[in-house]
This record gives sequence, structure tokens and C-alpha cells, in this order.
Amino acid sequence: MDLNKDAQIDTSQIEDRRGQGGAGLGGMPIPLPSGRGGWIVTILALIIALAGGGVLGGNMLGDGGDGGDLKEKCAASNPNRLDEVDCRNALYINSIQDYWQDALPQRLGRQYQQARTVYFSQAVNTGCGQADSSVGPFYCPPDGKVYIDLTFYDELTGRFGAKGVFAQAYVLAHEYGHHVQNLLGTNADVRRSQERDPSAANELSVRLELQADCYAGVWAKHATQTADASGRPLINNLSQEDIDSALSAAAAVGDDTIQKKTTGRVDESQFTHGTAEQRQRWFTTGYGGDPRACDTFSGAV
Repeated sequence: MDLNKDAQIDTSQIEDRRGQGGAGLGGMPIPLPSGRGGWIVTILALIIALAGGGVLGGNMLGDGGDGGDLKEKCAASNPNRLDEVDCRNALYINSIQDYWQDALPQRLGRQYQQARTVYFSQAVNTGCGQADSSVGPFYCPPDGKVYIDLTFYDELTGRFGAKGVFAQAYVLAHEYGHHVQNLLGTNADVRRSQERDPSAANELSVRLELQADCYAGVWAKHATQTADASGRPLINNLSQEDIDSALSAAAAVGDDTIQKKTTGRVDESQFTHGTAEQRQRWFTTGYGGDPRACDTFSGAV
């Protein structure tokens, strides 16, 4: 992957709350599975927060850190900025949002609203309640933000075997796929369907997650066409090795892969995100370039 070393990184799309923790901030804990088995969580526990239009704990945080230090760190004057995980991820976020800014209204008929990503360490308070690093990256529909402890990537590669730095971009693109779903009303539709038929909750969760994988693939197809505020490309080139990196991450977080690593067996009745094969296949479908192809709610997945 060739990132443009001259590109302007817009750190205003980041809230840097690292070092702040979540203690004393109020709110209810997010009711998520223990361990990293629920990592790219988004969601179904989080969608509970949408019920009745309320926010868990009734405590919506402000913007948090202003990102001033991050802005300086990621400025073009720092020749090593793209070697820093926080700056590199900020560039990925800029690229993902630049793509959807135009593609969402053009392809899916809905205006795009930018979502900030919150960098946190250990614990964080969100519009969905309190969370800690064990839940992995997630999207919170009520406050419309992505949350990530960047040390998650160490486990993604070390424990689950994802390869290459583009796996990080896949993680973020997946989470922003959930933001797209939120803007389209898909999250709310799924929540209502789950309330009507609780027995279908896991299947609907899988379909939601696979669609986010598909949207991640769509962005990857168009990543080299995204630009900074001055029109400079953000990403000059993606190689097949980069796409393979994304596919390795998709496989690493398949329900079957995680269950085998954590329990030694596979229980399909507990799937909430899709198998390794399904996640790779839907990312590949998205990589065809058309978000309208990401209909995971019709037919078999």
C-alpha cells in the first residue's frame, strides 16, 4: 500500500480520549459478550440503546479531546507520521469518509453525515454506555461515533493472525459501514425486526455484519480515488497483498474462527457476525465497487 506522504490528514475527524479512561463518567455498561469474541461489536447490544430513542444511562458525552496534539503529530512537517498507527488510521478514516460523502447520495440516495472516531485507552463512556478495551472496535448508533483502542490491532495480528497493515483499514471501513447503515435506517429496521421475532436476532445480526463487510469492500475498491481537502490523493496505490490483508482480517474475525480459538468448537446457533468464508465473500462482493450489491437481507448469505 502506498499512502500519499504529502496528503493532508484531517484530525478533526478524530476525538483523542486516550489517557482519559471512562471512570466517573456515569452511564450503564454496554451489555456485550465477554472477551474479544464480540469485537467488531457494533451492535446488537448497542442497538438496544436505540429502543425508544433513548441513550443508555442518559449521559451523552461532549466532544472529548480536541485532538490538538494529534494534529501536530500528523502534520506534513512530521516525516514519520505515516509510521504512527494513530496518524495512519486517521488517514484511512479521511479516505473512508471522503468516499461515502459522494457515494452515499449518488448510489444510495441518502446524504452522508460525517462520523468521528474516538481513540480511547482501556475504557470509554459512549452514547451506548460504558465500554472497555475488551469489546474491541465498535460503532455506537445513538451518538454516531466509532470507538477504538488502537492496541486492538496487536491482538488482531498476534492472536487472530490477520496479516498486513491494511487489516487496520478493513476494521475501520467495516465500522463506518455500520455508520452508513445507521444513516440508511438499516440498524433501526433490524432492531424492530428483532423485537418482533427474537428467535431471528442472531441471523439478523449476521446479515447486518456481512453488509458492513461488503461496504468495507466497496470503499477499498475506490480508496485510491479519495482525496484530502486540497484534492491530493490520500492513497496512491493498493496491491493485491493489501486486499489479501483485508481478507485475512475478515477471516480472523469470523464466528467460526473465533469460537475455535476460544472454545475449541463451533456452535452455529451462536453466530452473530458470520463465518470466515462469509465475511471474505461479502467483502469481495463489495470490492466489485457497487454498494447496491450489498443486499445481505435477501436470500441466503
